[in-house]
Amino acid sequence: MNQEVNDILQKTGAVLRDSHFVYVSGKHSSIYVNKDYVYPHIKHTSRIAEIIAEKYKDKPIDVVVGPSIGGIILSQWVAYHLSKMKGQEILSVYTEKQPDKDQIFTRGYDQFVKDKNVLVVEDIVTTGGSVKKVIHSVEKAGGKTLAACCIVNKDPEHINPAFIGVPFDYLTIVGVDVYNPENCPLCKSGVPINTKIGHGKKFLEEQKKK
Repeated sequence: MNQEVNDILQKTGAVLRDSHFVYVSGKHSSIYVNKDYVYPHIKHTSRIAEIIAEKYKDKPIDVVVGPSIGGIILSQWVAYHLSKMKGQEILSVYTEKQPDKDQIFTRGYDQFVKDKNVLVVEDIVTTGGSVKKVIHSVEKAGGKTLAACCIVNKDPEHINPAFIGVPFDYLTIVGVDVYNPENCPLCKSGVPINTKIGHGKKFLEEQKKK
């Protein structure tokens, strides 16, 4: 684990504890890593991206791709640092989430991926689903994903290169017990769901509809 990245997460207040959070994946936990608290700090965001770029500076990468929304910021910064390190322009594009939760290229960005070597970046990985969807879209666009990397891996036991399907790395692990709603001990204990951070408000609204 990269201690400098851990320090940045702590400094910016990005690691929230002792509440009942709902992730975008629908899973529940008592800990939430809020990358939105990191991104306003340009210096810290740049440094995290530089650490990622260091890992891949010797790879023949042409384009950095991230899933919207947070992955847009990260891919821009990683591409910026890779460009400086390699002395050539490395492009940055992103995929956008669709109503069916897929991550696809829009805005004609697929043309910048075709026949190119790609690095896929993501901030927080809980299930690995978004990363896999981006890799699929890269392949569909005619590109080749050389590697994928995230800032925080919440489940390194299951989210690994074999699962992702390409060489996969991360900067740090945040030890998080993550639960499906039906097995969530926080739900069973009646701990109120946090509606200000994460997707708790949306989860409660969906529950009312059932």
